[in-house]
Amino acid sequence: MKPIIEYNDYRAYMADFYEERKKNSAFTWREFAKIAGFTSPSYLKLVCDGKSSLSRVTINRVAAAMGLIGYEIDYFEAMVNFGNAQKDDVKKAYLDRMMAISVANKIRVVDEDAFEYYDSWKNPVVRELAPMMPGAMPGDIAKACTQEISALEVRKSLRFLEKAGFLKQTAENVYEQTEKAVSGSKEALPLAIRMMHREMGRLGIESIDQFGSAERNVTGVTLGVNREGYEEIVKELDACRKKIISIAARCGTLDQVYRLNLQFFPLSKKVKGEMEDR
Repeated sequence: MKPIIEYNDYRAYMADFYEERKKNSAFTWREFAKIAGFTSPSYLKLVCDGKSSLSRVTINRVAAAMGLIGYEIDYFEAMVNFGNAQKDDVKKAYLDRMMAISVANKIRVVDEDAFEYYDSWKNPVVRELAPMMPGAMPGDIAKACTQEISALEVRKSLRFLEKAGFLKQTAENVYEQTEKAVSGSKEALPLAIRMMHREMGRLGIESIDQFGSAERNVTGVTLGVNREGYEEIVKELDACRKKIISIAARCGTLDQVYRLNLQFFPLSKKVKGEMEDR
């Protein structure tokens, strides 16, 4: 079984623990629950199946039942709180705690690169901008950004992008992009991307006053749709996004970095059913 530090889903860890014990003995969910002090023999199975959740007061009991010690208990507690949290800022705080524990114990969490990449607008922009400016110093790259960033921050971003394999240095201050994609777990990556969307959305709002209409395109339409229409529009938006990526891929010499935000979201609750009931 993998070390607990390689997990970020506490249900997956508990399920793997159960399967590991079951392979070597006549271990049952009833026995697991009894060792952890639960009267319901199926409670922990319901937790692993996603039909229930561990509470803060039961974390230590389950950790003890699995034989966790030292930093493993701290990591399990942070992992449970991460999995149960509803707000993104709370989830991020617990994931940071998990990463801190892993670093302190010299073990790397697989989602760390994904979170650092999406931590702010800086890494994606530097990843695009650095290859366009062969030989440029970090200060030159910083001056080329429309948002405020220091030469030190650019240098830090370049080190991370190279270490994580997103950029490759072919000569002094000369970089090229690799084909590596930003990846992470199904639990952590969506959180990281949502945080990036919020930041990029904020920059999109600021662009209305920051740039003239010849340099940016901000349009929108408010319309009524049903679920079938929504699904069709989402498919069109996805096809449009892919076409725009292909256009960018065909560009010759690149000279600027842009961000495209596609936003299609509800401005009302569903009303048809409510109206028919009246």
